[in-house]
Amino acid sequence: MHPYPHVMSEPRDDLIPPAVMAAAESIGSLVGRFRIELGRNLRGFIAGDQPPVRYLGLPVEGDPGLFGPDSVTWQIHSDGAMLIGGIRALLLQMMHPLAMAGVADHSDYRHNPDKRLARTSQFVAATTFGTTEQADAAFALVKRVHTRVVGTAPDGRPYSASDPHLISWVHHSEVDSFLRAYQRFGAIPLSDADADTYVDEMAVVCEKLDGEPPARSVAELAEYMRKIRPELRVGKQGRDAARWLMVPPIPVPARPAYAVLAPAAVGLLPSWVRRELRLPLVPGADSLVVQPAARTLIRTLAWAITGLAEAEAAEAVEAAAVAVQTP
Repeated sequence: MHPYPHVMSEPRDDLIPPAVMAAAESIGSLVGRFRIELGRNLRGFIAGDQPPVRYLGLPVEGDPGLFGPDSVTWQIHSDGAMLIGGIRALLLQMMHPLAMAGVADHSDYRHNPDKRLARTSQFVAATTFGTTEQADAAFALVKRVHTRVVGTAPDGRPYSASDPHLISWVHHSEVDSFLRAYQRFGAIPLSDADADTYVDEMAVVCEKLDGEPPARSVAELAEYMRKIRPELRVGKQGRDAARWLMVPPIPVPARPAYAVLAPAAVGLLPSWVRRELRLPLVPGADSLVVQPAARTLIRTLAWAITGLAEAEAAEAVEAAAVAVQTP
C-alpha cells in the first residue's frame, strides 16, 4: 500500500474514462502539429526557405564554428529576444547619415522586406551556429556586396559600405541592441561577466568584416557609443525609414506579433534617439503593457521554434538510422 494514499506519484490511466483519454490524445496531437507548423512558418518568415545551418536539437559534432554551443553568443542568439534586438539595431543604425544613405540608395527594403530580413537572418545564423567554413563564406559574401555600396549622402559626403568606420558602427549598434534586448527580455538572466564575454566574443565579427578595432567589454562598448554620438543625426531618409519600419508591408498573419515587437524595440532606444526619430512612448505604456506582452510573445515563439527543432532532430536521427540499416 502507498504510505500516503492521497498522493499519486503517477496518473492512473485505468481511472480515466476511455473517451477522455482519446480526447486528450487528440488535443495533444493537434497542439503538437500546431506547434511545429507555427515554428516552420516563423522560421520561414525570418530566414526564408533556406534550411537551417545546423540542427540545434542535436549534439554538436565536428567543427562548432566561431563560438560553439557553450558560448554566450549561442545563448543570446538562440533566444526570441533577438527579434526585438534586430528591430532596435535597424532603428539605431538609421542615426548615422552615411550608413542610412547606403541603405536608402542601395537597399530594396521597401519592396522586398522579407528578402532583406532573410539575408540578415541567414548571415547571423551562419556566423553564429554554422561551421567555420560557413561563417567565412558569409563574411566573404557580405564583403563582396559592400564593394558595390558606394555613393554620396544628401549632405554631400561620399560613403562606402567597405569603410572600416561604418562597418564598426553597424557592428557595435547590433551588439549593443542584441545585448540590451536579451538583458530585458531573455529567458535566462545574464551576469555582468557573461555580458562582457558576449561583447568580447562578438568582436571577431567586426574583425572578419575588416572594421575598426572593436569593443571587447560592456564598458568599452558604452565608451564607443559615447564617442560616436556627435556623428549621429537623423535626416529625412532616416525618419522615413523609421516610419516604414514601424508598419512594414509584412504578411497579415505576422502583423499582430510585429505590433508587439516593434514598440518593444522602441522602448529599448535611448530617449534622445526616440526624439530624433520621432518615435515617442506613451507614458507608462512600455512597462505596463508593451514589456509584458513582448515577454509572453517571445516565449510563445520560442516554444514553437523549439518544437520544430525537436521534430527535425528526431527526423534526422530516424533518417540516419534508416541509412545505416539500408544495404
